[in-house]
Amino acid sequence: MTAVTRDFRTLDDLVLHLKGLVIVRELLRRRGASDAEIDAHSVEIERVRVRLAEFVRAD
Repeated sequence: MTAVTRDFRTLDDLVLHLKGLVIVRELLRRRGASDAEIDAHSVEIERVRVRLAEFVRAD
């Protein structure tokens, strides 16, 4: 695997993770989840956003 392929895979993984978290958070909201559950997803979403931004800036 080349470095470029590895970078694209990492980028894809981060984007997919972020999308999944956003979708699940919305499902939790619709199903009446607790604020703590929704907040936990929001914190993780922010963490992944930061990782994604750092990854993109590093390239």
